[in-house]
Amino acid sequence: MASIHITDIEDAINHWRGRQAPEAGQSLSPELDALAHIYAVMALEKSQVLDEDRLDSVARAAWLDWYHTTPDTPCIAICSTAQGDAQCKGCGRSFDEVQHWLTLSPVQKRAVWHRIRSEGSAWRFTRYAERAVELASK
Repeated sequence: MASIHITDIEDAINHWRGRQAPEAGQSLSPELDALAHIYAVMALEKSQVLDEDRLDSVARAAWLDWYHTTPDTPCIAICSTAQGDAQCKGCGRSFDEVQHWLTLSPVQKRAVWHRIRSEGSAWRFTRYAERAVELASK
């Protein structure tokens, strides 16, 4: 089972806060409430990741709504796996991740995104960072 990183839960919460910011005295929307509950559980457990099967249907739908606002692929159109590299210098994904990207679930894709961001060595995050931002905004 794939895991969701706490930073993705934070980003999903901020996404929903931007869409449905509660006014003073109002309760949270069901989506914000579900995500806040997951965040609280992770904080209490001092966990950075949560198995995706622990999301209830409301939290899952809210997380997926946020997910669909993110770039699908880390690709910056400079693929060194086509040249035989095991790890792409452009995006940081492994050869298998590049080859099977379309079959990965949203949670699996986000796990790859988290890993390559943490490593920060791919050209996407170094010499071509501005190109990645430009491609993501299209």
